[in-house]
Amino acid sequence: MSLNSMKYMYFIDFNILLTEYFGLGSYVYCTKSNIPTMKLPKLLPAMALIALLSFSCSTDSIEEDKIETITSSFVPQAKVIEIEILELLNNHRLSIGLSPLKSMNIIKAQTYGHTDYMIDKNQVSHDNFLSRKTSLTNSTGASKVGENVAYAYSSSESVVNAWLNSEGHRNIIEGDYTDFDISAEKDENGKYYYTNIFIKK
Repeated sequence: MSLNSMKYMYFIDFNILLTEYFGLGSYVYCTKSNIPTMKLPKLLPAMALIALLSFSCSTDSIEEDKIETITSSFVPQAKVIEIEILELLNNHRLSIGLSPLKSMNIIKAQTYGHTDYMIDKNQVSHDNFLSRKTSLTNSTGASKVGENVAYAYSSSESVVNAWLNSEGHRNIIEGDYTDFDISAEKDENGKYYYTNIFIKK
């Protein structure tokens, strides 16, 4: 099944211990879920295992103080779809009694850099998340950083609904954060890639 025939969502949160997948001893929580638009092939379980092993986020063997920080200072003008997503996420938070989050250009620069990276790689991932986390921690004093990514959802409503219907993604959206931002960029085939980062200052 090709990448273009599936919609992908991933999330990562540095404050939840990974215990679901094969007992990995990591301080990173990483779940991958996909929502196929066509009948699943019989080999999907094997494909999922291969994807999980090849897209693993990170483990405690990585020392944060040795990670080179990837800095992105370019902040593109917000698109309508991005503004809509942020509004929908804040409306959801308000509907369950949580405070709305504030958008922040420093976060926007990080989301844009990662979305552009995913498009270049033609792959949805959390690659270099530790670098984004370190950069945001250093530049904003963030004590907590979370990230949701997605691919191929054509509207703000569809991507937000997909995140809210996934427990892990929803936990980040409803998490103890103060600020957030998003990047939504189209690849050469007109499919959107999304990166949504949350921080607590």
